[in-house]
Amino acid sequence: MQVAVFILVVLVLVALSGALVRLVRLPLPVLQIAMGAALAWPARGLHVEIDPELFLLVFIPPLLFADAFAAPKRELVALRGPILDLAIGLVFFTIVGFGYALHWLVPSIPLVVAFALAAVLSPTDAVAVSSIVDRNIVPARLMHILEGESLLNDASGLVMFRFAVAAALTGSFSFAAAPLSFLYAVAAGILAGMAALFVAAKALQLLNRIGGVPAEAQVLIMILVPFVSYLGAEHIGASGILAAVTAGLLTGVSGMFRFLGVSARMQTMSLWSTLSFVFNGALFILLGLQFPDIIRKVPPELSSRHWIIEPVLTVLLLTLCLIGLRFLWIWIGDMAGAMAARLGKRKAEPFGLRVRLAGSVAGVRGAITLAGILSLPLTLQDGSPFPARDVVIFLAAGVIICSLAIASLALPKIARGLVEPGEDPAAAEERRARVGAANAAIARIESIANEAGEGGAVEARLAVADSIVAGYRRRIAASDEADEARAEAREASRLELELRAAGIAAERAALRAMFLSREINDHTMRALFSEITLTEALLKQRRDRK
Repeated sequence: MQVAVFILVVLVLVALSGALVRLVRLPLPVLQIAMGAALAWPARGLHVEIDPELFLLVFIPPLLFADAFAAPKRELVALRGPILDLAIGLVFFTIVGFGYALHWLVPSIPLVVAFALAAVLSPTDAVAVSSIVDRNIVPARLMHILEGESLLNDASGLVMFRFAVAAALTGSFSFAAAPLSFLYAVAAGILAGMAALFVAAKALQLLNRIGGVPAEAQVLIMILVPFVSYLGAEHIGASGILAAVTAGLLTGVSGMFRFLGVSARMQTMSLWSTLSFVFNGALFILLGLQFPDIIRKVPPELSSRHWIIEPVLTVLLLTLCLIGLRFLWIWIGDMAGAMAARLGKRKAEPFGLRVRLAGSVAGVRGAITLAGILSLPLTLQDGSPFPARDVVIFLAAGVIICSLAIASLALPKIARGLVEPGEDPAAAEERRARVGAANAAIARIESIANEAGEGGAVEARLAVADSIVAGYRRRIAASDEADEARAEAREASRLELELRAAGIAAERAALRAMFLSREINDHTMRALFSEITLTEALLKQRRDRK
């Protein structure tokens, strides 16, 4: 019962955070972490022990799957060079640079444990970044790189973290075996994700052939894909995170949605949107629940002189070290890319100083970091305590908070003005797509309407076709590049939406009246309300795009 109540409390806090974020000037992840920390404060008497393995299984696969599914695949492929450079190259650079810096700053931490902390700090959290800064003030190219990096560096960072922990447990590390193990974890993880997707597609295809299967059964198969891919990869010693990311990236292009009915597609998209919001919110609240207990237990190695100043200063220096290493790597990669473009006689697109700085500050740490560091074993193989375990857990928690705080304060100021005023390229692309699709629909409808027929059938077909084509022509006019034509079309569209909204309100009132007077039962009312809700959702989508 206590677990059930705790889950309900977390869900209530997630809902409240969605409302409070409109009232307070805090990024949503920061607000949720603060709410979790307040809930766990001693005066509240609430503390929860989190199993790191269970934490990773429940939260990370579905969130990474959803992020990968929503990621723009074309842009990720076009920017694969800088993305892989950050997701793999920067991870190794961070492990070496930060590991030695940490060992020098806190000598009580063995070098191999310092490398483990550096590895688990290398993954970034793009969810937190997108909540901190508005996409409209960050260059689209930089945002796509950050999204792609966060999808892939989770796998590379955690794989290297496992190597470092294994070296700490056994007291030895094989430089010859590490690259092969890393390649196996990556390759097998990708294959596991593809295999899970193939099995899901075959299951949906089978249900489609059977016919009459409830849409909920099809939705359940889609929900299970990230978990199956993650567990399958972990079972064979591969990267479960990379398997979930692979499944998410390939879901849209695999064609498996054609085996879903219309209702199942709508329910899948709606459910994933809800799960993403709930899981993200619950994840940050759970992180906040851990922080008070971690911070109260300040390790003596960090507080020999000043109980507060020394630990805070250490965390701040380590966070600035991460930002500095990231800035240095981005600058080197940017210069190398520009040089390669000149040698290949291609147009160079180097980042400016402010964009490099924004990309460096945007590398905030989040759930993966804390979940990974909490999974450190308590003892070595000989039964002795794991060296400096409490110290690195404290430092990891501190860096998460500090990186979020620095990004929240600095990133909006650094990024402001980087985007040129004018029409968003994505909006222009969407407008062109709408015009092209509408013209194709008009051509097809007119072709069908002009087919041979008899008497009244021809007139009825032409009348219906004219009505449908008129709607498509209004859509084209609303996307016209001429300001006057677009203004007229938008005004007509606004009036249409206003009248349709009034009609929907009248429908709802009439259905309620018939239900209260017992002319219809609740089953009929729910069925009709579902249709009205769908129409209302489409109208809202059209209104939001104006």
